[in-house]
Amino acid sequence: MSRILAVFVFLFPQFFYGQSSVYDQEKIRIDSFAIELKDYKSAIHYDAEWRKEFLHQSAHDTITDASNQSTTQAITATYLDTDTLKLRLMRLDAKTPFHINYNPALERLIRKYLKERKPPYERLMELSRYYFPLFEEIFDREGIPLEIKYLAVVESGLRPTVKSKPGATGLWQFMFSTGKYYNLEVSSYVDERCDPARSTIAAAQYLKSLYKVFKDWDLALAAYNSGPGNVTKAIRRSGGYTNYWNIRPFLPKETAGYLPAFYATMYLFEYASEHGFNAKRAQITQAQTDTIRIANTISLRQVSEVIDIDLKTLEFLNPSYKLGIIPFVEGKNYGLRLPLETIGTFVSNEKAIYAYAAQEFEKREKPLPKFFKLDTKIRYKIKAGDYLGKIANKFGVRISQIKLWNGLQSDQLNVGDRLTIFTRNPQSQSEERSEPSTKKGDSTQVYEVLKGDSLWSISKKFYGLSVEKLKKWNGISSDKLKPGMKLIISNQNNL
Repeated sequence: MSRILAVFVFLFPQFFYGQSSVYDQEKIRIDSFAIELKDYKSAIHYDAEWRKEFLHQSAHDTITDASNQSTTQAITATYLDTDTLKLRLMRLDAKTPFHINYNPALERLIRKYLKERKPPYERLMELSRYYFPLFEEIFDREGIPLEIKYLAVVESGLRPTVKSKPGATGLWQFMFSTGKYYNLEVSSYVDERCDPARSTIAAAQYLKSLYKVFKDWDLALAAYNSGPGNVTKAIRRSGGYTNYWNIRPFLPKETAGYLPAFYATMYLFEYASEHGFNAKRAQITQAQTDTIRIANTISLRQVSEVIDIDLKTLEFLNPSYKLGIIPFVEGKNYGLRLPLETIGTFVSNEKAIYAYAAQEFEKREKPLPKFFKLDTKIRYKIKAGDYLGKIANKFGVRISQIKLWNGLQSDQLNVGDRLTIFTRNPQSQSEERSEPSTKKGDSTQVYEVLKGDSLWSISKKFYGLSVEKLKKWNGISSDKLKPGMKLIISNQNNL
């Protein structure tokens, strides 16, 4: 009887499962390309069950919803007496490894933030509901204080793609070379300094190494901002003090305001409800997303079109892809982060989605940009007359970075020793200078301009190349470049 039933179900599934059989399906058409989307009922059922069972356990929120606050709280929001502030700072100090002591400068900054920055901080508190659970998970695993999550607010305003004038990038504002030292990849397609998870792991490792040196989290944060060298100089100039507030007058101006901004931010977040901050619920949280390892090159726009998800949401969830394209590179593990409700659709229709993406890329007038790394790790042999400042200038890095990469405790160098250097200029290297690669018998190399390139950034990728040479060789009078332009990079007759 069971065999007869099995045959019946196989031949006539609509009578047993309903008209959609073992999967739901929907046919969509994008331009001339038709995709039959399907998803399996059993998988849909299991997804619904595990999310109902486990997602509520991940509902993690450190910010109080102020929408139903009492009148007393509303009054507190507009008034803060010094004694109350002192008491609250003592409570913060008691539960953190930081030295959060009251001082008039910190009080003035907190009052300024309360008066001038309430709407921006409400927005930051909304964003924190997406980022903070991720930060806390990583910091807990790495063994560093969870309160350091507030540092990302000070560093980047929780904007994963923000870039400073000197070139520091991402939530944790990594310079190129420091990011490379902590294994953050930068290529023509990807900048992992903008990846929330990978950059947070790197920040945790960097902060741990700084704490190992200073044995004090306040000084570690100051060194994170200005470099260990500036902190030790401030210690010397203060007369040997090692308390942040004692060395603060001798730190660079930016760093002197760095820790107070961190403490003020911590205070505002920890006492948000007492001051009437009305932080909205996040539209999406980390727990409501998952990552798929991609099997072929695909763009965020193509994913948006196929599975009907807002492109801005995809860009928010995948900030490390500079061109909006996720490249498939052998040996790499690039992922696509999606809302949970769309994961099943993507996985069940991968072949059709990648086929659509391939057809779209073939329609392009120009091929996809070539994948290339923007980093170089070199071994530099120390010569007579070399010193750290000279070497740092040569490769466009900081002295503190060279010391960190090589475990140097002093500035003393020995002729013949080798240093590890991470430089953004792939043609800068030690005594064996290699010119840009050219075809055999040809002394000229042509470079195709990419989105975001400038004459200055291109000149830094090649040894001995200047903006003036680029302009001269290519007959350029303006600094403006367009993606796809071809530039002469090296000509042995003109070097």
